[in-house]
Amino acid sequence: MAADHPPNSEPRAGAEPGGSGVEPSEAHGPGEGTAATRHGATTAAAAAASGATPPGSHGAESHGHASIATYVIVGVVLTVITAVEVAIFYIPQLDAVLVPTLLTLSASKFVVVVLFYMHLKFDSPIFRRVFFGPMLLAVLLVAGLVVLFKALPVFELN
Repeated sequence: MAADHPPNSEPRAGAEPGGSGVEPSEAHGPGEGTAATRHGATTAAAAAASGATPPGSHGAESHGHASIATYVIVGVVLTVITAVEVAIFYIPQLDAVLVPTLLTLSASKFVVVVLFYMHLKFDSPIFRRVFFGPMLLAVLLVAGLVVLFKALPVFELN
């Protein structure tokens, strides 16, 4: 009974009776491995046996893209935001806040498109940082320039 499992290993769920109950890669100590992985030559068969995705393949699990239902929901949200943008343009009482409102709605659509259709939501977090970091700096720069050249000249000292 103790000989069924190597030391410090737990049996796998659904393991075969009489089998070791552990993956081949778990049966070896640190730095060791099966013949296919010990020398860095992982083959597709060895990767499939261990449950890993073979190098160079793009399995569905590796990216985690959204489902079709998610894309439909995102499309509906984008359509609603666009309809609100068009409606706001034709409401005369909103003329004072027209430009900031349209810019905010456009920015929200931009973020949704980038996150879902450019797959930044499902990629590595480093890609989001590389994209949104400079984007935030650009927005802050433009906002600062608007304040500097539009808002501050109103407060000129005579």
